[in-house]
Amino acid sequence: MIAGDQGAAAVDPKNLVVSVLKACQLMECFTREKPTLTLTDLTAATGMNKTTVHRLASTLIRAGWLTRGDGATYRLTMRPFRVGAVALAELSLRDEAVPFLRGLADRFGDTAYLMIPGQEGAVCVDMVQGNNPVRVNTVGVGTVLPYHTAAGPVVMLAFSEELRDRWLARTLDQYTSNTMVDAQTLTDRLDKVVRDGYAISEEDYLYGVGAVAAPVFDAQSEIAATLSLGGVNDGFRGSRLLEIIEAVTSSARELSARLGH
Repeated sequence: MIAGDQGAAAVDPKNLVVSVLKACQLMECFTREKPTLTLTDLTAATGMNKTTVHRLASTLIRAGWLTRGDGATYRLTMRPFRVGAVALAELSLRDEAVPFLRGLADRFGDTAYLMIPGQEGAVCVDMVQGNNPVRVNTVGVGTVLPYHTAAGPVVMLAFSEELRDRWLARTLDQYTSNTMVDAQTLTDRLDKVVRDGYAISEEDYLYGVGAVAAPVFDAQSEIAATLSLGGVNDGFRGSRLLEIIEAVTSSARELSARLGH
């Protein structure tokens, strides 16, 4: 099967690059049982002619995805495995996070979120809604939140020097009257988040919405994600807020441990 066939009906054919599809088809010929293949093997497996296969293989060698093996064969380099490891790591993270997301949502009735760092903000990759009748529908799977607002993104910004350097150098957008856009004021808040081990959001991204988030670390002690609970801001006060903070931070610590931290 050509890579990308699943769901291909949703893609406008005018946007497809046929040579890329053929290159993906070529890459899929390599398996655990057949790690090295000849030009003849690839031609037979793909149904393409030898000239096309040779040109594709030469291009993939130049790009660093294939290399020459023994006896006029081709084999994969480590580059595809590195890319695959990223996908597996995210899949493993989501699988490990599900029980914690469900536990937080079931206990408090609000929405629990799993977010990971992205180029332009924190990306929500999973969520579990509780049974509270009032829900935050603005944030869903795939939503990208700016790093200087909301609890999850702020935690990522606090615990990543690289993100701090990059994000604080730009002009920060104001989303509500509570959004911190002054670099020094925001830096002071980030330092407090590091000391406390969690962040509280009070209507700094959406009016009426509050949240608590804590960092999830990987085996290299780098921030890999955040666990957070969000809902109506009035529900994030007093003794209930303290219970939420304890539950979110302990869940994040346990999830970090499962990731090897």
